[in-house]
Amino acid sequence: MDDLGVAVVIEDDADVRNLLEGVLSQAGFEVHTAADGREGVEVVRHKQANVVTLDIGLPDIDGFEVLRRIRNFSDAYVVMLTGRTEEPDLLSALNAGADDYISKPFRPRELRARVAAMMRRPRHEIKVQDPEAWPSGPVQAAPLANTGVLHHNGLILDHRTRSVAIHGEQLGLTRSEFDLLHVLLRGGGAVCTRSDLVRAVRGDLYEEDAYISEADERAVEVHIGNLRRKLKEDPAAPRWLQTVRGVGYRLAPKRPEQR
Repeated sequence: MDDLGVAVVIEDDADVRNLLEGVLSQAGFEVHTAADGREGVEVVRHKQANVVTLDIGLPDIDGFEVLRRIRNFSDAYVVMLTGRTEEPDLLSALNAGADDYISKPFRPRELRARVAAMMRRPRHEIKVQDPEAWPSGPVQAAPLANTGVLHHNGLILDHRTRSVAIHGEQLGLTRSEFDLLHVLLRGGGAVCTRSDLVRAVRGDLYEEDAYISEADERAVEVHIGNLRRKLKEDPAAPRWLQTVRGVGYRLAPKRPEQR
C-alpha cells in the first residue's frame, strides 16, 4: 500500500508511539504524532487526518474526550488503543465514534490489517432528519425489485445508499451497526457467530484465519446492543434480532402481518 493519506498517532508512551509511526509509515501513510490529547486534536485538525490511532490513557484529557472533540470536525477513521477491555470502555469508545478498538499489547500486522479493512468501507455515517415463541416457516428477508434493498418486518435496508428505515422513519446508524444489520438480513435467519460478525465489522468476511480476540467479540455485543436500542427492540419479543445463547445472533422470523 502507498500514498494512503495522513495518519495521526496520539500516544504518550514513546516506545508505542514510535512503533505505531513505523507501522503506519510502512503501510504508506504520511504520519504525524502527538504525545497528549490536546495536541493530538490540533494535529488531526491541521493535518486533515484520514486515520487516527488514539490511546485512551493520555496525560491531560482522556481518549474518550479527545475522540468527542475530533468527531466535531472530522470523519477520520479512529482506532482506540488501550490495555483495558472492560465493556464500559468498549461502549464509551464506540458510542463516542470510534471505528475500531484494539487491546495492548497488539501485533503490528493486526493493526495494519484492521486499518486496511476500515479503509475499504464507506467513510460516511448514515444521516437522519430527526431523530420465545415464533411461528414456524421460512425467515428469509425478502429483497425488493432492486437487489440492493432488503426488507423484513417493516424494516427496509438499502445497501446502495446505506440507509435504513422502519415504516418510513430513517434511522441513524454507524458504519458498524449498518454492516452488522446488513449481514444478519442477508443471512435470512441463519445463525451468525460473534466471529462472523467481527469479520463483517472489520471487512474480513473471507479471511477465515483472521485473529479475533475476546475484545473484538465484546465490541460486536456492544454494537448489537446499540443497534437494538435504535431499533427500539422489545427484548421479550424481538422483531429483528434474536440472540442465540453462547453462539451469536440471527434474524428474527418474519411476522405474518408484516412484509
